[in-house]
Amino acid sequence: MVQYLLFADNLLGISWVDSGWVPSLNPGNVLDYFSERSNPFYDRTCNNEVVKMQRLTLEHLNQMVGVEYILLHAQEPILYIIRKQQRQSPTQVIPLADYYIIAGVVYQAPDLGTVISSRVLSAVHGIQSAFDESMSYCRYHPSKGYWWHFKDQEEREKAKPKSKKKEEPSSLFQRHRVDTLLLDLRSKFPPTFYQPKPGEKPIPVEVKKEPEPPAETVKQEEREPATKSSAPAPPSKPPPEKRARLQ
Repeated sequence: MVQYLLFADNLLGISWVDSGWVPSLNPGNVLDYFSERSNPFYDRTCNNEVVKMQRLTLEHLNQMVGVEYILLHAQEPILYIIRKQQRQSPTQVIPLADYYIIAGVVYQAPDLGTVISSRVLSAVHGIQSAFDESMSYCRYHPSKGYWWHFKDQEEREKAKPKSKKKEEPSSLFQRHRVDTLLLDLRSKFPPTFYQPKPGEKPIPVEVKKEPEPPAETVKQEEREPATKSSAPAPPSKPPPEKRARLQ
């Protein structure tokens, strides 16, 4: 039984064709084409061989019991579907397999279980491959923990042109604050050179110094407030006397 299942699985991956029959295929001779000895899909122990050897018509298959092949569907001139079935009575059959012929090439149609198994296997393989690839990008360090390290991301970052960061405009407070600081610095440290136009030689600037007041006047000004403060204050008037009222 195991050998038969392995052989049946192998039939799903092969095909058969006889180029001599392809130009003349039609619904009347397609079963004869399918019953060629070189066809690996054809069972020699079927009832079709018995009918063929006894030179009977295909209508006698309904009166026999066993494996037989019938033409299930025909779409001339390119598509023919042949069914393999187990006949138990003239009115009861069990389908075993279907074969489709496209442009003379014979294939075995997969059953539902095989299709589902193949799809599930493909999905599991894709999921497993995705997990394996994701694990290759995972990194771990005792001090940092887990993180992702993608090689493509580094290459993309290197390939991307570095965009200059736009400088944010200064606020009104920052502009006024800077202006006051610049004016203060300019008053403390006046420029020694002046350039009228760009590219020309700078011209030295003559800084006019205010004449310092003589030391004697400064001393006199300092003495004057001192004398004013030392002057005696005028005497205060005594309070008025209270007079007795006459009754």
